[in-house]
Amino acid sequence: MAASTVKLTLFLLPLFFTFALIISSHHPLDPLTPSEFKKVRTIVKKSYPSGLKHNLTFQYIGLDEPDKPVLQSWLSSKTKSNPPPRRAFVIARLHKETHELVVDLSNRYIISDKVYGGNDGYPMLTNDEQTAASALPFSYQPFIDSIKKRELNLSEVVCTTFTVGWFGEKHSRRAIKILCFYKEGTANVYMRPLEGVSLLVDLDEMKIVEYYDRSRLPMPKAEGTEYRLSKQKPPFGPPLNGFVIEQPNGPGFKIDGHKISWANWDFHLGFDVRAGPIISLASVYDLEKATYRQVLYRAFVSELFVPYMDPTEEWYYKTFFDAGEFGFGQLAMPLEPLTDCPANAEFLDAYYAGGDGTPVKISNALCIFEQQSGSVMWRHTESAIPGELITEVRPELRLIVRMVATVGNYDYILDWEFKPSGSIKIGVGLTGILEVKAADYTHTSQIKEDAYGTLLADYTIGVYHDHFLTYYLDLDVDGEANSFIKNNLVTKRVTNKNSPRKSYWTVESETAKTELDAKIQLGLKASELVVVNPNKKTKPGNSIGYRLIPGSISQALLSDDDYSQIRGAFTNYNVWVTPYNKSEKWAGGLYADRSHGEDTLATWSLRNREIENKDIVLWYTVGFHHVPCQEDFPIMPTLSGGFELRPTNFFESNPVLKTKPPSSKHVNSTIQP
Repeated sequence: MAASTVKLTLFLLPLFFTFALIISSHHPLDPLTPSEFKKVRTIVKKSYPSGLKHNLTFQYIGLDEPDKPVLQSWLSSKTKSNPPPRRAFVIARLHKETHELVVDLSNRYIISDKVYGGNDGYPMLTNDEQTAASALPFSYQPFIDSIKKRELNLSEVVCTTFTVGWFGEKHSRRAIKILCFYKEGTANVYMRPLEGVSLLVDLDEMKIVEYYDRSRLPMPKAEGTEYRLSKQKPPFGPPLNGFVIEQPNGPGFKIDGHKISWANWDFHLGFDVRAGPIISLASVYDLEKATYRQVLYRAFVSELFVPYMDPTEEWYYKTFFDAGEFGFGQLAMPLEPLTDCPANAEFLDAYYAGGDGTPVKISNALCIFEQQSGSVMWRHTESAIPGELITEVRPELRLIVRMVATVGNYDYILDWEFKPSGSIKIGVGLTGILEVKAADYTHTSQIKEDAYGTLLADYTIGVYHDHFLTYYLDLDVDGEANSFIKNNLVTKRVTNKNSPRKSYWTVESETAKTELDAKIQLGLKASELVVVNPNKKTKPGNSIGYRLIPGSISQALLSDDDYSQIRGAFTNYNVWVTPYNKSEKWAGGLYADRSHGEDTLATWSLRNREIENKDIVLWYTVGFHHVPCQEDFPIMPTLSGGFELRPTNFFESNPVLKTKPPSSKHVNSTIQP
């Protein structure tokens, strides 16, 4: 059967290669290189040799970014000589203690070493220790006996790790839960949980310290759970015609080290084992002023809180901090050309340090591509002029930076989208596999009490849960000194008796003076939220600004005294604003694993610091309440959300008024099946 193919002639030829980042000198915000990870490992190991029993492990190694005033001073210098020193921030475990170290990479010495003395959590988990813990059940006789009692094949069992949270205990060991699944007949292991069996592993001792075999429920069937195309059987559908992207004029964007230039945008793209992609120093070119103007100093995903809504013994602890416990960057997946990213994408590798400090490479961790999606940047048809019909249309092109993190069963698609109009759209897509529990039910009529989820298939409950992604957004709108404005839309009664109207709405602006003034639960009142530079005005006298345009709004529904919500209190409000503080980066705290909620965005804001006309950070939470449905089974179509940062009186007029449409052509051709 013949199919038509659409050829889109845009800006660059198909690119299928990995773009290597090899540069002779570092930008101060460049992520650490493999050689720098090795250098950190050598310096620390020489100073703190491992013991025989409790080996030194590296839980986190990342760039210790320069202080903001130091970096701004360097950026403003004409010669760019004498860059700020390269330093690494290290979190290590030794003899059951957590060490915080700052390492000078240029002079090869440890600047500072502090043993963390608090009781508010543990460092991020490494892949190495999770792999080691997941292997322990297979040599543990009680577990082997449980498998035999269920008449299952031990070779078909797979196990993985789950953090255990905190529920009021004063002291807790550094531990992790091990849960197991059955893969016989399917690769979709998360759909076949070994319900009722769990193990607790002490990570410092790397041994099983608790074991439970509480119940024996029917194993969900493998039938219908397979998602691999090679395992599918006809009929297939719906049919989708192919298309080809051609950009014969070469790349529309340039990559110079970690600096990205496209259209009227310049920005720096970094990477962190915890946050994943980091966007820094984003500036947009103002055609009228003939200069680049500051928009965004630094931005990244700060935390992802995922609480499940089953309070029973086997599920209550499932309240995950996916960035702080597992690491978004650590779980970045190699992107697949032509499917994860289009044919015109360029791919960037990324590196992080493993548990022993050696560099780990993630091939194709990030992709960058231009997209013409069929959207319209602006248009108008004028028919009111006698004898004339005027139509002007500009198609929208955008530049997208993408990473995908697979955190256990869920895949998160993280997009940063830059538009010629000056907007930055931040998108997140949720896909992958639902977390399900085994149950006795095959029909909803059998459910007589709260099942805490949706019956998806025989013996399979998809448990209710939330996803809250909190973004760190250090906006520097045309400079560092900014204010946060709530433009409230207020209904007014018409008092002019000459008008037949009874009411109208107008804008009453409110400047947040302190942190408590700025925290907002969206949806309670109509308002527009703007970060402005109060020291600069447009020609008509408006404050220069960038507006936050929220996506769909979801509020935290757990009670304030729930231990999970105490830890996740940064989701109590959709919007927070804090004064810039280099140490305040992680909304759930530096040590999220088993944290007590004592070092979060919510606790920092209790100081109620001044934020008017200051260097401020905007925090925004994208939320999803997920009620699973049968369309999510056996694998979930992508659920998308996000928000936009849009210029508001930043330019004197429409910045893309004079943008010429790209040349394009539509070619029909026949492709043989």
